[in-house]
Amino acid sequence: MLDHLIKGATLVDGTGAPARPADVGIRGGRIAVIADPGTVDEAAASTEDATGLVLAPGFVDPHTHYDAQLFWDPYATPSMNHGVTTVAGGNCGFTLAPLNPARPEDADYTRRMMSKVEGMSLKALEEGVSWGWASFSDYLSALDGRIAVNAGFMVGHCALRRHVMGPDAVGGQPTPEQLDAMLALLHDAMDAGAWGLSTTQSSTHSDGDGKPVASRHARPAELLALSRAVGEHEGTQLEAIVAGCLDQFADDEIDLLVEMSAAAGRPLNWNVLTIDAAVPERVPRQLVPSERARKAGGRIVALTMPILTPMNMSLGTFCALNLIPGWGEILSLPVPERIERLRDAGVRAEMLRRADSKEAGIFRRLADFGRYVIGDTYSPENEGLSGRVVGDIAVERGLDPFHCLVEICANDRLRTVLWPMPTDNDPATWALRRETWEHEDVLLGGSDAGAHLDRMCGAPYTTRFLGDCLRGRKLVPLERAVKMLTDDPARLFGLRERGRIEEGFHADLVLFDPERIEAGPATLVHDLPGDSPRLDSKAIGIVSVRVNGIETLRDDRVTGAVPGTVLRSGRDTRTVSTK
Repeated sequence: MLDHLIKGATLVDGTGAPARPADVGIRGGRIAVIADPGTVDEAAASTEDATGLVLAPGFVDPHTHYDAQLFWDPYATPSMNHGVTTVAGGNCGFTLAPLNPARPEDADYTRRMMSKVEGMSLKALEEGVSWGWASFSDYLSALDGRIAVNAGFMVGHCALRRHVMGPDAVGGQPTPEQLDAMLALLHDAMDAGAWGLSTTQSSTHSDGDGKPVASRHARPAELLALSRAVGEHEGTQLEAIVAGCLDQFADDEIDLLVEMSAAAGRPLNWNVLTIDAAVPERVPRQLVPSERARKAGGRIVALTMPILTPMNMSLGTFCALNLIPGWGEILSLPVPERIERLRDAGVRAEMLRRADSKEAGIFRRLADFGRYVIGDTYSPENEGLSGRVVGDIAVERGLDPFHCLVEICANDRLRTVLWPMPTDNDPATWALRRETWEHEDVLLGGSDAGAHLDRMCGAPYTTRFLGDCLRGRKLVPLERAVKMLTDDPARLFGLRERGRIEEGFHADLVLFDPERIEAGPATLVHDLPGDSPRLDSKAIGIVSVRVNGIETLRDDRVTGAVPGTVLRSGRDTRTVSTK
């Protein structure tokens, strides 16, 4: 007997094949039968009529930071609401394990680092996570049997360094014995099921003390030794971030990425390829590593987002504005002193000069303050400004846009929420995106779901992209769009029997209404441990989500079931050839 039968759905199976009507039966967590409508003879414990609905494989998000959130939110919301059934975590060199049991203070260091570098609520990290593990194996075991999505994790370079070197991990170089210890830890983690190594060399990544995170101090020899270790395990990967990921790679960064992938003989993915027709030289430059890696026996894959991710800013708390050269020094001052400095015309002029300089890189796009929209406000002086464009208010007040924005924020003691309007929403940029998506080493993803919780909301990229493909710009047909969200990332990671609707595959499924599928606007909610805030977005048109055959969501409401699997390398992933 079948556990469940979905009847009359429009099947989009993830392979790119034309959609077709079908009945799909599930048994024992797997897809047992795919047949023409009305031809399944086997009885089923439950059935549903899916006429007019699309049945697709569950979406695979290749870049998340759900490492902590899964402990207080096993449903990985809002990703699961938007059809995601598998998440890849442990990215950018940051993981919660391993922790050195001889130094209990390392857990506090890790919490403060994750709060700063990935925008996670410190209260939520303190109150919502047990922190009762030491090894990476312990960490994975702590999640086993208690999550609603499938989740696989890289092991973070920063955690390896901290475990072995302690505080010397920041600023120091490992002795030969310490490097051997790091390699042993990495091998242990992959033996336990870690997907491989993630690392960062990005200048934007600082720890809770404001110092460069541990992996930024690693020299190429260390990175290559760790990469070679990854290549000794089945079903493993590399993920790496360098400063040039945000704009354009330097020659030495290209050399490093290529050498790491070739040394491991494993794919390496990086995040995130920003596409803008106003900077036409960026995409060709960012794909040079991919071209060179192919010749060197490696493979380098760029992640890119198919939507414009809502992201807010603030002069009161850490955000992307702090990463503009010279701005962090001002924006980290105590609020009264910060307001005083920001009201100084000379200070503002220097800040604007730095923001428009070449060294600001991609952050230059944040400096068009006339295009900011005012979000939440907190003072009588700012009543009625929410939803208005700063440029319009500045004209009314006879101020330049940045001066106007500062005065608005000062009225709220810098708590004002600011929403920058995107500068890359023009037809030429969307055409360039569609062209870039055709490249064999470009993959959709980069949501950062689980991180930067009160600043951005990338998790709904799946539903927003599908809605755009069906009723908006229609850049790619539905069948290709689904493949880009399912089979393509599943194949990159070598997921076994996932990413397609095929007999014998795991029944990770999403059922949606093609007439309605979309993502709602990002709104601030306070539902994290400690009443901390995050941005959320409602899924529209998602009828049902199933993970390993069990329904986890119906009409945007979680069912309470936790059938997800901690996906372990080798067992649940196979080695992906770089040849």
